[in-house]
Amino acid sequence: MKSQGEWWHGETPEMAFDGQLSTAMKIVEGFEPLDGQQIQAKQTILEFAEKHKDSLHRSCPSGHFTGSCWVVNSDASKGLVLLHAKAQKWLQPGGHADGDGRLQAVALKEALEETGIADLQVWPRAIDVDVHEVVDKRAKEIVHLHLDVRFLIKAPQSAVARRNHESLDLRWVAREELNDPRLALDPSTQRVANYGFALADQLMH
Repeated sequence: MKSQGEWWHGETPEMAFDGQLSTAMKIVEGFEPLDGQQIQAKQTILEFAEKHKDSLHRSCPSGHFTGSCWVVNSDASKGLVLLHAKAQKWLQPGGHADGDGRLQAVALKEALEETGIADLQVWPRAIDVDVHEVVDKRAKEIVHLHLDVRFLIKAPQSAVARRNHESLDLRWVAREELNDPRLALDPSTQRVANYGFALADQLMH
């Protein structure tokens, strides 16, 4: 297995589908919180997963794991946000684990699908964790939790982003644009962006 000091891409053995909840929990257990929100979110995720052995699957009605990411360009000067069609707001790429405990692979897959950028690479350690409520009027359980584990992903120099059906627009933003009122990024998205930019600065400069 490669060390935690190397970027992973979708074809490495470590990124193969893993249906074990314990794999997702180990990723969260290994995450080192840097603020109070992260401490609380980590505890909530681990306690929830202990009680809900099906939490890797969206069929778990009260909540389930998701993987999302902060995608930076090749020199880490900008990150990618998408205008989510359903949520009607700017967010980072991400989506449901759908049974895969290797949450790095989940985040990478979602980034590829939602940005259209090939040759993405993911840093294997989580950079943020978050728990938030989601309202789905079509479901019997109207409110459920997303247990979101987040990663840093870097795009190649030749990257050209293309949105899919899940978003209305894509936009590269610099760190100083995170507070732009026209984007209206929520605190959770700003947090993963700031931690993503900070780590990218360490790794790529």
